[in-house]
Amino acid sequence: MFESIDPLASSTDSTFPRLLGDIGGTNARFGWQRQVNAPIEAVMVLPCADHTSLKNAIETYLESQHLPKPAWGAFGIANPVTGDAMAMTNHHWAFSISELRQSLGLSRLVFLNDFTALALALPSLPSRSKRLVDPNGTTRVGVDAPIGLIGPGTGLGVSGLIPHQGRWLPISGEGGHVTLAATNRLEFEVFQLLQKRHGHVSAERVLSGPGLIDLFHALAEIKGEGGFEVTSAAQVLTMASSISGNELTPGAVLTAQETLHLFCGFLGSTAGNLALTLGARGGIYLGGGIVPRLTDWLEKSDFRHRFEAKGRFQAYLKEIPVWIIDSPVSPALQGAAAALSA
Repeated sequence: MFESIDPLASSTDSTFPRLLGDIGGTNARFGWQRQVNAPIEAVMVLPCADHTSLKNAIETYLESQHLPKPAWGAFGIANPVTGDAMAMTNHHWAFSISELRQSLGLSRLVFLNDFTALALALPSLPSRSKRLVDPNGTTRVGVDAPIGLIGPGTGLGVSGLIPHQGRWLPISGEGGHVTLAATNRLEFEVFQLLQKRHGHVSAERVLSGPGLIDLFHALAEIKGEGGFEVTSAAQVLTMASSISGNELTPGAVLTAQETLHLFCGFLGSTAGNLALTLGARGGIYLGGGIVPRLTDWLEKSDFRHRFEAKGRFQAYLKEIPVWIIDSPVSPALQGAAAALSA
């Protein structure tokens, strides 16, 4: 986390209203909090590609919502936050946090990784905003145990929470870039093709929107199918659910379906690794923009089997619940608000 504070700000200055943001590689989500404990309102999603800079997107949001100048601001961003200088991994925006604060006239501005912000929102996530994946009647939530978070979107976010003296401490890291592992012959063939293309095959190379596209094309090449190219993750998801289509061949539909099964298997293995690494007996949460569209696929795939398939620790993992985060409003906005109150 990095914060910029106006050196001339007084302790008696108002800290509200507060501008909140969840900045991904594809979309920027904004929200507004008028006073302490007030709900987050005026939520708006803006495509990053439509704006030359984050400052431009913020100004568009404030103007379109007819909002006054905020006092404080907090943003979760899909990027490592290691200092004042920011250059997004999956988008072209680059800026200084301090200069952004000054240009917006804020007395305090906080930036943290977007999945760190999402993790901060997990303890207060309502039951209606999460769905249990294949409980098998054996899972149970560990009391005062770590919680893990992983989510594919434009990239792959990874975070978690550690209990400490009655509080939750968020983890900020780049677990999406760990090396992916193949567990069967088909996955190894896919891995080899991706290795030729990218060199290092990280989990994010597969478990992301661009990863779905790469998986589809790798499978098509292995099967000797050509002539049909996909250009977006949404296209793969739509194809996999198609019974027929004017331009779709049965082979293309089957390849899209196989792509999703591969994706779910890789996600299960990677989520299981995270659970073991953190000792996440408090559960694993699946976030990101892709997972809510994969709920049915996750439940009928071998996701849960792969999550638990860790040899001698299968029984340990069998008790750990996995939830899909499915909320109409980005919980990361609530996490950004929590960061300002920490």
